[in-house]
Amino acid sequence: MVKSMTGYGRAVGAFDNMTVTVEIKSVNHRFFEFSAKLLRTYSFLEDKLKAYLRDRIARGKVDCFVQIETEETTDGVVTVNPSLADGYYRATEALAEKYGLMMPTSVEFLTAHPDVFNVKKAPADEDRIWAAVKQVTDEALAAFIAMREKEGEKLQHDVLECADRILESVSYVEARSPETVREYHEKVKARMRELLADAAVDEQRLLTEAAIYADKIAVAEETVRLRSHLSQLREMFSSEKPVGRNMDFLVQEINREANTIGSKAQDLQIAKRVIGIKSEVEKIREQIQNIE
Repeated sequence: MVKSMTGYGRAVGAFDNMTVTVEIKSVNHRFFEFSAKLLRTYSFLEDKLKAYLRDRIARGKVDCFVQIETEETTDGVVTVNPSLADGYYRATEALAEKYGLMMPTSVEFLTAHPDVFNVKKAPADEDRIWAAVKQVTDEALAAFIAMREKEGEKLQHDVLECADRILESVSYVEARSPETVREYHEKVKARMRELLADAAVDEQRLLTEAAIYADKIAVAEETVRLRSHLSQLREMFSSEKPVGRNMDFLVQEINREANTIGSKAQDLQIAKRVIGIKSEVEKIREQIQNIE
């Protein structure tokens, strides 16, 4: 089943003192491009997320938002900076002596100065955090992929409708092409009779002229290739692998065959059908730009 490159998924999970929220969204892009939005504290998650999602998303500009909320704990360690406290004390003592002031000696006086106390939080358990984030990411990814598949079904429907209309025009061209040769034959024959009046018309020469014309405007090879390309396009929708790039190449080939038919066509009705084919090809080209 083909997937669209546009998708969105969100999931939330609670783990002991931690709540994790993950959002994944993507838009069209020729390759896989990844961007993570998370707090600096959890920057170690970015490479892990990129590698994890790259294995599951072939193409698209992917944005991943991760929010981690933690409850307050007592895991922090409080320490004293004695050299800084000594410095504050000596500086205050010098001021008191210089200006004849009473020296403050309370503990509150020293602890009121910044950085006398240091609070160090316990290092984050990266493995535990990643395990939680990965679990929530899997849930968000499932919703994300489901949306991509749903959008892919719509794209498939639209593309195959265009392909069916192209096939109708191909059938018309195949039926009309021999008729143009017959009409040309009759036109040349009438013209020769007009020029030669009552003289006998050289039927062999007419046949030779018609054969040259038929060879010049023959589009059988092009219509056969067109049918083959459209059949391949239909088969691609059954593939389990990303096929967007292959489809893009195939559409170029379909357009090339249509151009060749258009350049050979010496008939107004066929020319109109070729314009219709090229219009449908452009619609397909627009649609497959969003296929992974």
